Amino acid sequence: MLLPDHLLAGYKSFIEGRYLAETQTYRALARDGQAPETMIVACCDSRAAPETIFGSAPGELFVVRNVANLVPPYEPDGDFHGTSAALEFAVVALKVKHIVVMGHGRCGGIQAALTQDFEPLSQSDFIGKWMSLVRPAAETVGASEFMTTSERQTAMERISIRHSLANLRAFPDIAEREAAGTLTLHGAWFDISSGELWAMNPATGDFERPLIEGADAN
Repeated sequence: MLLPDHLLAGYKSFIEGRYLAETQTYRALARDGQAPETMIVACCDSRAAPETIFGSAPGELFVVRNVANLVPPYEPDGDFHGTSAALEFAVVALKVKHIVVMGHGRCGGIQAALTQDFEPLSQSDFIGKWMSLVRPAAETVGASEFMTTSERQTAMERISIRHSLANLRAFPDIAEREAAGTLTLHGAWFDISSGELWAMNPATGDFERPLIEGADAN
């Protein structure tokens, strides 16, 4: 079996449907290259795909996905840094105008960070090491006796977005472009259950539901 049957069925639907309808767009992207204006740092959770949530066209979004949509600290130490490499390419080569850190509800990575007795999935514990990026904040949120488990989860998901935005501003190329007004940073949070999208107010840090023309405001 070269590929699972459901993937081949999905590809058949794509090539006979969307690709057929957007052939010229794909050919132009192949010929001219990509020029997305927006980069999204998202979670690799299969339920929160940015291209689906934002109804994006081919070539419209430059997306990097990792566990819990975290941006690591700026560390030019010669080691391997996949997310940082994607940021460098998006900002320096593609010259994106926006970077959105998009978290989501019911995030397994955040749940692991909040769980004090979390058992590593393997001896290497890559997830535990990765989520240690937000461990101090998780310990503070987890210690609150006045919050329910779901409240702690949502609070930590949003705090981690702010944490990643702060880390973004430590990257010199990003800080320089934000100061010049050629790049803006955004935070967003998606509720898988309700489909609601919340955006972070840059002035207050609060998450608010953006007003969308023609959408139900309830």
